[in-house]
Amino acid sequence: MQIINDTSAMIPEPCVATIGFFDGVHMGHRYLIQQVKEIAAAKGLRSALVTFPVHPRKVMNAAYHPELLTTPEEKTNLLAGTGVDYCLMLDFTPDISRLTAKEFMTQILKERFQVKYLVIGYDHRFGHNRSEGFDDYVRYGQAIGIEVIRAQAYTDDIQIDTIQSAPVSSSLIRKLLHQGDVAARCLGYEYFLDGTVVGGYQVGRKIGFPTANLSVDDPDKLIPADGVYAVWVTFDGQTYMGMLNIGVRPTIDNGPNRTIEVNILHFHSNIYDKFIRLTFVKRTRPELKFAGIDELIVQLHKDAEETETILLGKQAERSKLRPN
Repeated sequence: MQIINDTSAMIPEPCVATIGFFDGVHMGHRYLIQQVKEIAAAKGLRSALVTFPVHPRKVMNAAYHPELLTTPEEKTNLLAGTGVDYCLMLDFTPDISRLTAKEFMTQILKERFQVKYLVIGYDHRFGHNRSEGFDDYVRYGQAIGIEVIRAQAYTDDIQIDTIQSAPVSSSLIRKLLHQGDVAARCLGYEYFLDGTVVGGYQVGRKIGFPTANLSVDDPDKLIPADGVYAVWVTFDGQTYMGMLNIGVRPTIDNGPNRTIEVNILHFHSNIYDKFIRLTFVKRTRPELKFAGIDELIVQLHKDAEETETILLGKQAERSKLRPN
């Protein structure tokens, strides 16, 4: 995949494209991208994604907290794995925000990015007032030489509140993560957090469960719901089993300070200042307040045993899927 930030330095070849922020690069995005690739192959053209390095709402409002599923770098790496030809990075500026849909299609898609076919969902909206819809885009495209094609939506049998068979979207995945569902079936991969190990209160060490405290690299990255999770912990090229707690540690009266602490099973070395990745496998329980430290220690032993069982089972499943 070629990433094009500046079309003055490199003009892409005529292409079939779609446009979006692609946060999470989830199954819905991948289904859309596959349609773009198939149409591009049929037309003998390049495939392309038009996306933004920074969330458009954050450009217009610096205080906006988007709760990203993927950081810009993570998103780019995931998009590269889809096999698309071009990733066309568009800096969303106030000037671009004022373009009408027709102006955006003409000045950006047609003249700058050489788009011949635009693949979008029926409910996708772009342009200054976002009041126009698919039929309008088709009409504008006919006037400037872009064929607009309606994409099929990806759905999954997801039950969340009263929603069933909902289209997979970034907003749905955020809702699942906020409820403690790690949403791997929607993402197509296991959700992860990257960060650096920092000093903590060292309470875990005193009760036999030393933890590595994670400071997440990107403050806009979504942190899943409070609770205990079975996770993979990766650093220095090695992966370990981990029991993760997200929350305020109510049993030890931690106050409102929310922490992300992982106990790496069967590991006892110092990893301060290490860059680590936490990959979520399953939430095992919500965060609870116990009557005292002794009751907490009993529960932590149960949690560690359950975590190891889950992760060893996941490891066995992966081994079966590997080719001999």
